[in-house]
Amino acid sequence: MADYLLFATERYGLPILQPLADALHAGGHQVHALLAAGAAGLALPAPVRAVDVRGAARLRPRAVFSASNEVPTFVAGAKVQLFHGFNVEKRADEQGHFRVRGLFDLYCTQGPATTAPFQALAARLGHFAVVQTGWPKLDPLFRDDGGAAAALRAPAAGRPVVMFASTFTERLSAAPHLLPGIAAEVARGDRYWLLTLHPKCPPALVQRYRALAGPNAAFVEPEQLVTAQRAADVLLADTTSVVSEFVVQHKPVVTFRNRAPKPHMLDFDDPARLPEMLAHAFDPGAVLRAAIVAYAGAIHPYRDGRSSERVIEATEALLDGRLGTLARKPLSALWRAWQIRRELDYWGF
Repeated sequence: MADYLLFATERYGLPILQPLADALHAGGHQVHALLAAGAAGLALPAPVRAVDVRGAARLRPRAVFSASNEVPTFVAGAKVQLFHGFNVEKRADEQGHFRVRGLFDLYCTQGPATTAPFQALAARLGHFAVVQTGWPKLDPLFRDDGGAAAALRAPAAGRPVVMFASTFTERLSAAPHLLPGIAAEVARGDRYWLLTLHPKCPPALVQRYRALAGPNAAFVEPEQLVTAQRAADVLLADTTSVVSEFVVQHKPVVTFRNRAPKPHMLDFDDPARLPEMLAHAFDPGAVLRAAIVAYAGAIHPYRDGRSSERVIEATEALLDGRLGTLARKPLSALWRAWQIRRELDYWGF
């Protein structure tokens, strides 16, 4: 039995870590969680043990699994990057998904589209390993959820179900633009809606979407995101990474002004076209279906609900030396490590 530490800095990190915590517990291990910044004050359910930053430093875990762009380097153990989302091309690679800060020993990638670029970086830089494992967050999409998705869908009473999700990035968010159209769709009532917004969206906007809840719609909290994806037939979104998560199920997505629209998306830029685009999504043709399946295979080919187990296996391979010898971390990592100490207010050595 070993100790492991889970790390997140935002609320949306919890659904990424929970399946991994379950897999570690199933293996007989002790699991601890350090939740900081935007995740501070939250908790993963028992038997995960919450620790503060000093408790994490004293713990000396075998590995630290991070659902953040950073990780506390002063904590012992292998540092494993799980990612907090798919690469949805919100920004240039060197500033976005493929930015390497010298903090991690192992990158657990989601699928071929992510693996190849990170393998190229690993070959050039040498200070981290890469293993394609799939993403723990999506394990519940393909496992028995105890009826949670069916319960969320039950108020639809046989109606088709649309899920709406939006990024917090103001220039990319569909939420302000589509609110009137979504409100009209909800009021008509021929479909049932599951509404959710990123936790960083403006509170006033979140409240306006919450107000749509009733017999034709429900507002879904971040912890229910995967359950909502499982329950819905079609997704309406923008450039949020929820688009990629949803497509993995081979279900249609409608996107509003996506930054990098692709063949598997039904993208549009005029809010007045919302009814037309939803109708298309509920009656997808063979070409669209094929594009959805192809994209899902590129970003996350696993449909067995066992990505968490593969993450654990990859971490053990790293610790056992089966992934080779890593080069020393770059000097630039020292500056970022100091910033993390400052953010977490930890100065012990």
